Amino acid sequence: MVERQLAQRGIGDERVLAAMREVPRERFLPEHVRDVAYEDGAVAIACGQTMSQPWIVAYMAQALELAGDEGVLEVGTGSGYGAAVLGRLAREVWTLERHSQLAERAAATLAELGYEEVHVRVGDGTLGLPDVGPFEGISVTAAAPAPPSDLLRQLAPGGVLVAPVSASGRDGPEVLTRFRHAGGELTAEPLVECRFVPLIGERGYPAA
Repeated sequence: MVERQLAQRGIGDERVLAAMREVPRERFLPEHVRDVAYEDGAVAIACGQTMSQPWIVAYMAQALELAGDEGVLEVGTGSGYGAAVLGRLAREVWTLERHSQLAERAAATLAELGYEEVHVRVGDGTLGLPDVGPFEGISVTAAAPAPPSDLLRQLAPGGVLVAPVSASGRDGPEVLTRFRHAGGELTAEPLVECRFVPLIGERGYPAA
């Protein structure tokens, strides 16, 4: 997976590649779909959510430009796999999930595998964690027309937020975008087209 799906397709950060080799992707999936854990695609999990394809997990991690001493917020825990990868790249990771069923399963798997640097909370990801931030990195794994203002306020100076942006509405095309606080200004850099579930919450889309 790492060589064929990642390294040959532009993932060049050796720390990211090492993390993707180390984290056992199949352990974060229900047993009945573990046989497709390393295929080049997303995998459906509970609550209408998915585990993102390996390439997009690696690409988002690389886009955060982590050196290892950062505090990172992940919005959308899902299976917990992405948080585990980030946990190998940052000092500490906080991950928010609105579905308690997913959060409990992810927390149990992370604890079982020894990812003590990853903390799972149940809550509205669009509001972030003002009691913990600011964060040097924020990874948003669901799409909205723009990053919620609460998350941008929790981004530390010089920090990076990576999120899929759907400027044309909930069903429109999405572009993974890197936002950066630099020189007192927020810059936005479009990276690659993508497809994510919608970002649900007080500062996102209403629940269906």
